[in-house]
Amino acid sequence: MGSAEGGIAVVTGASRGVGRGIAVALGAAGMTVYLSGRTLGGLGQEKVNGQQLGGNLEETAEQVRAAGGRAVAVSCDHADDAQVSDLFERIRAEQGRLDLLVNNATFLHESLVSPGPFWNKPLGMVDMLNVGLRSAYVASYYAVPLLLQAPRGLIAFISSYGANCYMHGPAYGAQKAGCDKLAADMAVDLEGTGVSTLSLWLGLQHTERSALVGASSGVDYAAFIAQAETPEFNGRVIHALLNDPTLAQLSGQTLISAEQAVRYGIADTGGRQPASLRNQLGGPVSVHPARVG
Repeated sequence: MGSAEGGIAVVTGASRGVGRGIAVALGAAGMTVYLSGRTLGGLGQEKVNGQQLGGNLEETAEQVRAAGGRAVAVSCDHADDAQVSDLFERIRAEQGRLDLLVNNATFLHESLVSPGPFWNKPLGMVDMLNVGLRSAYVASYYAVPLLLQAPRGLIAFISSYGANCYMHGPAYGAQKAGCDKLAADMAVDLEGTGVSTLSLWLGLQHTERSALVGASSGVDYAAFIAQAETPEFNGRVIHALLNDPTLAQLSGQTLISAEQAVRYGIADTGGRQPASLRNQLGGPVSVHPARVG
């Protein structure tokens, strides 16, 4: 059975953006990171305001290695259950265990931030409930047997304040709220196993996508960046949670990444401390303790 100092992680949707930054941070912490997504090399299909988004898994793998980690880039369409099954079967064969699954893969339609009600936007917006919510369930389903082979394991769902306030329309909100509930309910099933689940609300993200959106909407991008988090910052938070001795006590909760960073003493680039947006956008909703079998 293979192993690597620092543990074994999977980051889904790691071609660019949030997934890429999280993967690089995990690599910098010494982890072996399996990177999954549709774009292994070259350019993908995603566009923002008609402009092609860059990034692919091979580029992410190079950055993970440059940061000091090991990287394995795996072409995987998370809309295809068979490909997801193959991804985790490969990890089983090569490593024998898994320490961390970061459910980050999601579908973001080009019209996501366009103005107007949902019925005036493309029906394709609903695909966020397929790749983003359903895909997180499927990845977790295949990951748990491997996570159970590790001394401790964590499934982290990438969520946002849009789970509890209006943000980008109902499909986006339902996807994020669904991830929070997946974390809560999977924690019940995993109770006492050593595998924990968490959903993390990220703040504004400093990515190529956000830059393109800001440029087209007239946003004061300098002001935006002053408040935004780097994806690497959130990767360091996830790694700290994975290694927290009290992780099992947190299992099932939805947490605000910026608040956890303060708890762990994690700052962003230049020593900047991104602020929680709880006061502006609300906080996670408590789950009722009742259990109906």
